[in-house]
Amino acid sequence: MQHALIDADILNYRIGFATNNEDESTAIRTMAGFLEDLLLFELPESQTWELFLTGKGNYRDDYAVTVPYKGNRKGSEKPKHYKLLREYLELSWSAQIINGMEADDMLAIRATERDDTVIVTLDKDLDQVEGWHYNFVKKIKYFVTKDEGLLNFYCQFLTGDSVDNIKGVHGIGPKKALKLLEGKTEQEMWDVVVEHLGYDRAVENGHLLYMLRTEKDQFIPPPERLTEMLKYESTIS
Repeated sequence: MQHALIDADILNYRIGFATNNEDESTAIRTMAGFLEDLLLFELPESQTWELFLTGKGNYRDDYAVTVPYKGNRKGSEKPKHYKLLREYLELSWSAQIINGMEADDMLAIRATERDDTVIVTLDKDLDQVEGWHYNFVKKIKYFVTKDEGLLNFYCQFLTGDSVDNIKGVHGIGPKKALKLLEGKTEQEMWDVVVEHLGYDRAVENGHLLYMLRTEKDQFIPPPERLTEMLKYESTIS
């Protein structure tokens, strides 16, 4: 049995835009039908589930120096039934509103807390998280190992993320990033991204791209993490 962690933000937009020309009842029926099919037929082993929606505030806004985080989305149009579907997800499916961070972060936190989860999303940011994942468009379920997740994370430093307005390195796409980083230790991968981005930009991208694993978590560059670990070990020795 698995516990499904569902990215409700993506559902709100996808179902919302798909029903833009429909009435309210059709929009709600479409959302209900999608979730029922997902859990009954596509993920029948998921007997329990949680849905998450992004609320107010995002700590990443404080770290975005190069360009505003998600600044390319300002003024973008929301689906006609956006508010209605959001309320439906809250009331009928107990979707949790996540403030101060993103719904994606809570998916990562829950997946870290439990060993029986499957992350249901289309967002490649979550591919840095170890565990089972399900892409409901491609209808593919796959497992990400710890090493694969770390590699996926560092590749994003170099490629950036156009959806979230995170700048990478000009001329470096996924294939080139993989070639530069594959087979390296985390420290070596960090050295590569610092070489291409500079230290400050690398730290900035780290904060913007990193999915939290606990609610008090934060991105810490490998050299600083090692220093903190050595200090801690010296206090208990």
